[in-house]
Amino acid sequence: MTDLSAPGGKVRLFVEQPLGTGARVTPSAAQAHYLLHVMRARVGDHVGLFNGRDGEWLANIAEVTRRGCVLVCERQTQAQTQDDDLWLVFAPIKKTPADYLAQKATELGVSVLQPVITRRTIVQRVNGERLRANAIEAAEQSGRLSVPEIREPLELARLVRDWSKERHLLFCDEGSAPPMPDVLAKAPAGPWAVLTGPEGGFEEEERTLIRALSATVAASLGKRILRADTAALAALAIWQAQCGKG
Repeated sequence: MTDLSAPGGKVRLFVEQPLGTGARVTPSAAQAHYLLHVMRARVGDHVGLFNGRDGEWLANIAEVTRRGCVLVCERQTQAQTQDDDLWLVFAPIKKTPADYLAQKATELGVSVLQPVITRRTIVQRVNGERLRANAIEAAEQSGRLSVPEIREPLELARLVRDWSKERHLLFCDEGSAPPMPDVLAKAPAGPWAVLTGPEGGFEEEERTLIRALSATVAASLGKRILRADTAALAALAIWQAQCGKG
């Protein structure tokens, strides 16, 4: 019998089904293939399961069939915790950097990934399923108990129009703005979002529109010109270091 959830060899799977003592869970075909043919798991082996609602559970492989397997929950190993209420609002970028961004933003604890279409956005179509798949994989590997919500893209004007004044918007401004660590040292409590632009940056009219929001807190990431994905992850890391729950 192998404990695939043991430290150093931990296999964690995100599932949609409810979890609880004795709950029977049927993993997806891809998950079953991974368990049985990649990890070479057998009946009696253990894995970790989480669904974003019921904490993490130790489950055993109770049945193996030609098409998959059945997992049975034994005991809860972690109670569900509340994530930081932190969104990443970002202009879509090319496929490979977007995969990386979804993975690392998940590791950095974002609760929502919200694509926003700006005038200089090159990528107009967003593959939400691909973003979610990358977010799930990152959550499984990083120890998170939840997966970020992936939202449909919005035009910048609509995003600004519908923005709640209750959520602070940390605007990564390429213009004149105080350094982000200094800004966040005085950060007010409450929910936050980080806003980053496309490869070519925001146009001046867009910057004016964003800054006009009462919720906007403009900050600089320094003098260097950063790639869009680098800027987003740097901002998230700074926010977590100064405002996150860890």
